[in-house]
Amino acid sequence: MNPEAEIRRRIALAGAITFAEFMDVALYWPDGGYYSAITTTTTPARGGATPFGAQGDYYTAPQAHPAFGALLAVQLYQFWLLLDRPNPFHVVEPGSGNGQLSRDILSAAHGLPEAFSHALRYLCLDRNPRPATPGQPAAHAIATDGLPLRGLRGCVLSNELIDALPVHQVRVVDGRLREVFVTLERDNDPEESPLVETLADPSTPALAARLEELRISLAEGQTAEICLELDSWSAAVASALDQGFVLTIDYGRLADDLYSAQLRPRGTLVTYHRHTQTDAPLRRIGQQDITAQVDFTALVNSGRRAGLEPLGYTTQAGFLRNLDLDRLRRRVTSCPLPVEEGVANRAGLLALARPDGLGDFKVLAQGRNLPAGSDASPQLWGLSPSPEVRPLVAALPLPLLSPDHISLPSGWPQPPVQEFDLTDLWNNPFTADA
Repeated sequence: MNPEAEIRRRIALAGAITFAEFMDVALYWPDGGYYSAITTTTTPARGGATPFGAQGDYYTAPQAHPAFGALLAVQLYQFWLLLDRPNPFHVVEPGSGNGQLSRDILSAAHGLPEAFSHALRYLCLDRNPRPATPGQPAAHAIATDGLPLRGLRGCVLSNELIDALPVHQVRVVDGRLREVFVTLERDNDPEESPLVETLADPSTPALAARLEELRISLAEGQTAEICLELDSWSAAVASALDQGFVLTIDYGRLADDLYSAQLRPRGTLVTYHRHTQTDAPLRRIGQQDITAQVDFTALVNSGRRAGLEPLGYTTQAGFLRNLDLDRLRRRVTSCPLPVEEGVANRAGLLALARPDGLGDFKVLAQGRNLPAGSDASPQLWGLSPSPEVRPLVAALPLPLLSPDHISLPSGWPQPPVQEFDLTDLWNNPFTADA
């Protein structure tokens, strides 16, 4: 039974379902869900196309250029130092997809002090993890849709994962909070009737409670998305991590900005199909991405409840530049390459920090049970420039595009604009009073 058939079955059986339930089935239903359809050979059942690449729907920073993984390796190296050089040092990447980020990080780790690469244990977690490619650094692949680990010392690293968690949609009508449900236009025709939206009382008081916690008052007619899975996600991360760091890279905003009635009256939910923003979630079920911007204020609040303390927050552009992206770019651009390869590498490097694209993604660092002798809020290299970064970046193996990456000049569209502005650029807005 494909995801659309399952959605229709549920509605016919019990009535309208929440948008969160609809999104969960559309993305993760075992037989044909958007992400579940990817096989270990990256040739999914859904029309012969993967979510990534020329035949897919989008690309991510690890695919744009290996410098992204190389600079993350430098930040992970500092995490290892701050934890007193544990061996093993675990890096866990939930939702690792095709494993490109793991390969780039592991390749760069060999250019960092030797003890780090010996201690590093990289775990790729995914519903259908990609097997190791012969001749490339190999991570340990675990097939799972959760975080079934305990006792880790290291880092939980997620890149463009939280935005794919199912969200509830709410709307204010006549001064009342209502929830968006998905149902059939005609109850007597469950197989052919179009799927439509309908409004009803909220399915759970947790939706109103989230807005109250954030001190958010939605305007009349405003639509917004609320991810209630953030609490369970933070709890799972805290349960897996005995001591270490959490690094979340995703697109989103702080709550006051995210729920602005002036800037985002219709919310942030979007759908993508073949690099085109379609914004039609009830169509192409299982064949298009559905995503919403991350509420980083709610993510920090849920983390605090689980024992994860915020250490800093910035944009991806700021994070990578603090890790000396500009120096790495100069190394790459000064390398004698064929013209097409040189152009492709320059375009990929620029894409990582574009203010109207990947550069506006946000980076949140959190810590758990950091060593008693360390600063309660250590100065992370990705959050503030440090002279210690320069020699490390200078010694990294030169990261150049491989056939596993993409070539942006070859007809690739840029990622969608993420409403760039100059807010949220400070290191840590999440003080105890926030």
